[in-house]
Amino acid sequence: MASEQQCAQAFEDLADLIQGVDAGTRRKFAMDRTVSCRVPDVGQTWSGRVCEDGLLGVTLGDEMKAQVRLTIASEDLLSLVGGKIPLGVAFATGKLRIQASPMDLLRLGSFL
Repeated sequence: MASEQQCAQAFEDLADLIQGVDAGTRRKFAMDRTVSCRVPDVGQTWSGRVCEDGLLGVTLGDEMKAQVRLTIASEDLLSLVGGKIPLGVAFATGKLRIQASPMDLLRLGSFL
């Protein structure tokens, strides 16, 4: 199990990865959606907003009713952000659960 601090760092790394995506691609697939990611084994939820500028305003706590809700174990989060497992594989194997509209799912997959 990863620590809360390691998970927080993973979200900072994820924000950097999204910011590193070409601006044109971000504009094309940007969702402008509130997101939350619950990490049950750490007992925490991080929330923020994904838009054409990237992943913004990441805070600890489930303060908003997110339009896109993710659930993932801490070790799987670190593997996903670290590039050890692709998003599609994490989703297909049940390591990542996503609650979102079908259109948001398609955009999320293209964006990441």
